[in-house]
Amino acid sequence: MSKEIIVNRKLIRPSLNEIKEQMTTRPPRKKPAPPESTNAENFYYVKQMQSRTPMVVVLQDGEEIRGVIEWYDKSCIKVNRVHEPNLLLYKPNIKYMFKENEARVSTAGGSQG
Repeated sequence: MSKEIIVNRKLIRPSLNEIKEQMTTRPPRKKPAPPESTNAENFYYVKQMQSRTPMVVVLQDGEEIRGVIEWYDKSCIKVNRVHEPNLLLYKPNIKYMFKENEARVSTAGGSQG
């Protein structure tokens, strides 16, 4: 004959009320929101304007505009060009831009013959 031992086990877990109390007593751990603007774009434009750096602005359709940035605002930049009309370019139409002298360095060093 085998003896069966019946053990009444109680599940140990917190009640719903205890969980609610813990949630209300803990301060929320939220990261602070990142700054809305880092001003990096403004710093870049001002630097290029002050040094009158020749720039290449590539538009969304692939067209390249070469010139010097004269001024900028929230939605556009003005590019002065030599022997061509100055242009006002809307920022949403700009794909990217770079310094004109950086293009020569990358193309000269990038091709191996």
